[in-house]
Amino acid sequence: METGADFAKVLGAVRGYCDLARAAAAEIDAPNQRAHHGFAWIATSVAALEAVAGWLDANGGGTELDRNVALLAFAETLGQLTGGLPMGQNELLRPGDLGLGQAARDLAQACADLIEADLAQTRAAVAAALATGQWPSEGLHDAELDTIRDQFRRFTEAEILPHAHKWHLANDLIPDGTVQAMADLGTFGATIPEQFGGLGLSKLVMCLITEELSRGWIGAGSLGTRSEIAGELIAMGGTPEQQAHWLPRIASGEILPTAVFTEPDTGSDLGSLQTRARLVPGSASGAGDGEWVIDGAKTWITHASRSDLMTLLCRTLPDAKGYAGLSMLLVPKPRGTEGDPFPAEGMSGSEIEVLGYRGMREYALQFDGLRAPGDALLGGEQGQGFKQLMRTFEAARIQTAARAVGVAKRALELGLDYALSRKQFGKALVQFPRVADKLAMSLADFVLSRELTYAAARAKDTGKRCDIEAGMAKLLAARAAWSNADAALQIHGGNGYALEYEISRVLCDARILNIFEGAAEIQAQVIARGLLEGRN
Repeated sequence: METGADFAKVLGAVRGYCDLARAAAAEIDAPNQRAHHGFAWIATSVAALEAVAGWLDANGGGTELDRNVALLAFAETLGQLTGGLPMGQNELLRPGDLGLGQAARDLAQACADLIEADLAQTRAAVAAALATGQWPSEGLHDAELDTIRDQFRRFTEAEILPHAHKWHLANDLIPDGTVQAMADLGTFGATIPEQFGGLGLSKLVMCLITEELSRGWIGAGSLGTRSEIAGELIAMGGTPEQQAHWLPRIASGEILPTAVFTEPDTGSDLGSLQTRARLVPGSASGAGDGEWVIDGAKTWITHASRSDLMTLLCRTLPDAKGYAGLSMLLVPKPRGTEGDPFPAEGMSGSEIEVLGYRGMREYALQFDGLRAPGDALLGGEQGQGFKQLMRTFEAARIQTAARAVGVAKRALELGLDYALSRKQFGKALVQFPRVADKLAMSLADFVLSRELTYAAARAKDTGKRCDIEAGMAKLLAARAAWSNADAALQIHGGNGYALEYEISRVLCDARILNIFEGAAEIQAQVIARGLLEGRN
C-alpha cells in the first residue's frame, strides 16, 4: 500500500466531510449542543489526522513503525467519522445527528480501502515492535529541542518515576528538594522573557518539559503549569514594576504561585464570581496606596498552602455586572507548613481529598478580611481581570494537553511492561491478540494526541489567536490519556485494581484531565463557536 498517497487522498476526503459538518452545524440552532459539540469532535479528529500526516512528512515518510501507526490512526478515525465518534464513554456522535448520513456513506466509499481493510496484522506488527523496544519517531529536527527533551527525560527517570507512586500513596507534597532540582533545570522560567530572568523559550519547549515530567507524575508536570500561568499573566498584563518584582522570582523558583479562580457553585461560569475586594485608603500598616481587603470563598485551589503568591480573580467593581466587574490581584502570602497550612491573617482553608492528581494538594479557601498591598492590582486597572485571564487560557490548555500526552505515554509503558512480564497459559500476555490490539491502538492514540498538541504549541508560538487549536489539543489528549490508562489497567487485570500497582495511580490521574482547565464540553463549545464564526 502506498501509504503516503493514500493519506493525501484521505485528508482531502475528510476535509470535505468536515466542511459539510460545519455547514450542517451552522444551520442548527445554537442551543443544540450535541450537534455543535459533535461538529467540534469531527473538526478535532480531522486536525489530528493532518498533524499525523505532517509528522510523517517531517520524518521523510517515517519508519515502518511510523507508517503502521499512522495507518491505524487514519483507519480508526475514519471508522469513527463514518460510524460513531466517541464524545464520551456512552455518547457516540452518529453522522445522522448532523444530517450527514449520505456524506458519511460517500466518505466511506471514497476511503473504502482503509475502512474495509483487515488491519489485524498491522496491529500485531505495531505491538511486536513495541515489545522489542521500538517507538515511533519523536525527533523534532532541532538540536536544542531534542536536547531539552532528553534532559528532562533523564531527570524524570532518575528523580520522579522511582518515587512518584510512594508519594501518591502517602499524599505527600512533591519534596522541596525535587522542586529545587526542577527549578535548577529551568522548569519555572522556561517561557518567561530573558530580561526577567527566564529562558525565553517557546511554548513547544514548555510542552516537551510538561510532557516528560507528567510522564513521571502528573503532579510534577502540573507544578510547572502554576508558574506558567502566573508568569504569562504578569508578563502580558502587569505593570513594569510588577514584572520586575515578580517574574525573576517566579523564574528562579523562589516564588511558587497558585491560581485562585474557581468558586463554589460557579465552575466555568466565571462571570458569576462573588469573591470581593475593596480598596481602603489608609491602614494601620502604613501602606502608601492603601490596601485591598478581600472577602469570599474559593475552591479547587491547587497548591494553595505551599505557594507564595496568589493570582486571585475577584470582583472589585460591585456595580458592574458579569465579567466587567472582575479584576486580577497579585496577592502575596506566607508559605504554609504541615502544622499551619494557612498562616496569613484573614485566610483559612481545608484540604479536599482527591483520588489522584496529588503532590500539590487541593483546597477550599475562605477569605475574611485578607489584606493585600495597594499595588496588587494586575496592570493597575480594574475590570480587566477576565480579559487578562482569557489571554492565558490558550497556553494553559496546551499545557494540559501536554500533561495528558505524558500520562497517556506512561499508561502505555505500564501496560506494555506488564504484558511482557506476565505469563498466562504458558505465554506472555503480549502474545494474545486482544492485549496486542490494546497496545497498538494506545500507541496510535498517543501519537495522534502528541502531534496535535505540538501543532497547537507551534500555532501559539506564531503569536496568533489559537483558542481553537488549544481546545482541540486538550479535548483529544485528555480522551487519549483516559482510554490508554483504562486499557493498561485492563491488561493488568485484577492486579491493576490494587493500590500497589502504579497503573492504579495513573488511571486516577488521567481522569482529571477531562475536567480541569475547561471540561471537555467547554472545549467543544469553544471549538464549535470559533469555527462557526469563521475564525479558522
